[in-house]
Amino acid sequence: MTNRSVIPPLTPSRRAAGLLAGLALGVAVLAGCSSDGADTDCGLDQTCTVTFDRGVDASAKFLGVEAKLVGAQGDQVTVEVAGEQVSLTTGQQATEVGGFAVTLDSVTDQQVKIRVAKSSGS
Repeated sequence: MTNRSVIPPLTPSRRAAGLLAGLALGVAVLAGCSSDGADTDCGLDQTCTVTFDRGVDASAKFLGVEAKLVGAQGDQVTVEVAGEQVSLTTGQQATEVGGFAVTLDSVTDQQVKIRVAKSSGS
């Protein structure tokens, strides 16, 4: 007679615990963000939306890079990403900066919103 260990099937509570542990890990990975005068919203796809407050010295750190709002006039803004300055216009295709694709989403009197994504070659 052979003694075999039987692995019991996962119960719904064990599955839920595993899912929560995975979500907690994802949040911990994204928690490496910091900002001053800006809000950052990053996804697991390594794309972040950064909303800068205008009229302050706004910057954000995420995905191992720092982004700063340098200036804004009309629908054109200048941002610094990974130490390189770039001018962006609303509706323009993404611009490559330091291994990131940067796009200007919107400009208002109060805020500037950009999208920063790791380039596929990075």
